[in-house]
Amino acid sequence: MATKNQLEDNEVKEGLNSNPDNETDMLETVMYHVGDMGLYQKLMFLGMMPIGVFFAWIYFVQMFITVAPQSHWCKVPELIAANLSMELRRNLSSPLTPTGEFDRCMTFDTNWTQVLESLTPPVAGTPMVPCQHGWEFDFTDIPYETVVTEREWVCDSSSYVPTAQSMFFAGSMAGGVLLGWVADRFGRVPALVAANLIGGIGGVATTFTTGVWDFILVRFFVGMAYDNCFMMLYILTLEYVGPKHRTWVATMCFAIFFGSGCVSLPWIALWLNNWRTLMWFTSTPMLFLVLAPWLLPESARWLLSRGRVNKAVKVLRKFETVNGTKIPDDVMEDFVVSANKEKKEKKESFLALFKSGALCRTVVLMIIVYMGCAILFDGLVRMSDSFGLDFFLAFTFTSATEIPACALLAVVLDRWGRRNLTWFPLALNAILIFIALFVPKGIPQATLAVAARFFINMAFTAVVQWGTEILPTGFRASGSSALHITGYFATFMSPFIVYSERLWSRLPLVIMCATAAIAAGISLTLPETSGQAMPQTVADGEKIIREQSLCGKKEDSDDAPYTKEKV
Repeated sequence: MATKNQLEDNEVKEGLNSNPDNETDMLETVMYHVGDMGLYQKLMFLGMMPIGVFFAWIYFVQMFITVAPQSHWCKVPELIAANLSMELRRNLSSPLTPTGEFDRCMTFDTNWTQVLESLTPPVAGTPMVPCQHGWEFDFTDIPYETVVTEREWVCDSSSYVPTAQSMFFAGSMAGGVLLGWVADRFGRVPALVAANLIGGIGGVATTFTTGVWDFILVRFFVGMAYDNCFMMLYILTLEYVGPKHRTWVATMCFAIFFGSGCVSLPWIALWLNNWRTLMWFTSTPMLFLVLAPWLLPESARWLLSRGRVNKAVKVLRKFETVNGTKIPDDVMEDFVVSANKEKKEKKESFLALFKSGALCRTVVLMIIVYMGCAILFDGLVRMSDSFGLDFFLAFTFTSATEIPACALLAVVLDRWGRRNLTWFPLALNAILIFIALFVPKGIPQATLAVAARFFINMAFTAVVQWGTEILPTGFRASGSSALHITGYFATFMSPFIVYSERLWSRLPLVIMCATAAIAAGISLTLPETSGQAMPQTVADGEKIIREQSLCGKKEDSDDAPYTKEKV
């Protein structure tokens, strides 16, 4: 009796040979003989490890260089000159707010010599003024100088922090456009190298800034590298692994590599105890990606989409050698003939997306879901210092959910599908955040936030892979970049969503609850791509949409299959 794996292999062979004149099928046939997950693919997966860690560091390091100690108050030179203890200086100089907390931004307009004589705070009703001589900081919770404490970005200047964080994501939008174009015009590997060089140089340059605008400008350039510094290799690797292995590769790289980077970052920051040293430590390793062209293969799918058939054959032959496999001569000959026959027609550009109604609608809906996931993913982490717990521990616990969430996703994503593992975690996210609205800060609210982060990790990782699988090869990189650019726009708003707690403490949770509910509903309308070959052309993508959507239909006047005549 045939085993389950033998039956699956027979089905694959039948599917691959279904249309020998189609370049997409021929490429899948060649890749089948090369090996779905040979030594070369395994080495590429391991190569994602350092870059996945850098990806996490470049994303979150700004939180650790701009975090402000919870306790700070107006500096009073007379009290400092008297060599009083820090606690006594705070008690004497800081008025109490109606909630019983010390005011961080106001002090008394009084004769401090008289206060020193009595060592008692000024009487109630004493006029107050904004801080005139700067601030003092209690470094108990954040035990090192940060950009905020060094440059006193608090009180009236506190908006500099979310502005700088948002400009980082504005840079991501610009980088997504530029590097996505580079990836589809010049290749995945050149775009990967460019992204990491920009990120490494920009990160080091951050340490030489002295003010507000130079810091914001440099962070904009670092933002250009964000996402692309990893996603180019992510796309490249997924294009080479077989459908049976694509899910665990796509999810475990986030679980192990990105998750490790997230969990390690708080403790690296504490260990180094200096924000400039932290920037050097997390930025300089990215510069080693200049070696990538000698270590990584270019995408054979991309080479074919550009009509570079001979180069694609050389890359595939290299896979043969490393994997110890053999592509039958007749299969390779048929592949070359088919590719050369169609290469003049393989000129699909990103504009072709907008000429396909079905594909365009699907991408727009996926954009909305992606934006929702991005807001939730980023917002829940940025609220780590708002739950009333230690910032470093709260960040670690929320980030650590990346590992089990993605590991679980690797097991069930192909069984339950991309659609189910997007809408259901998003719906649970909405429920958990809604409950968090009615519980106090501290362990109860932090526990709900950690659980919500677990589920948004699942949904977001599924969507990242989902978007990659629905976009045709000719503009997979630029299309993925366009998808991610909208995510950058969402995360551009995320710091301000968290900052809105100054208007109403529960407002960020209300916004995120509504976002999760909307994204969950829309994700139900998207086509399932589990087990499908990655589309080589727009027509391939349209076929998946017609056949795999919940409300799919064969075709009508608006959704007729895309053809080159339409272009």
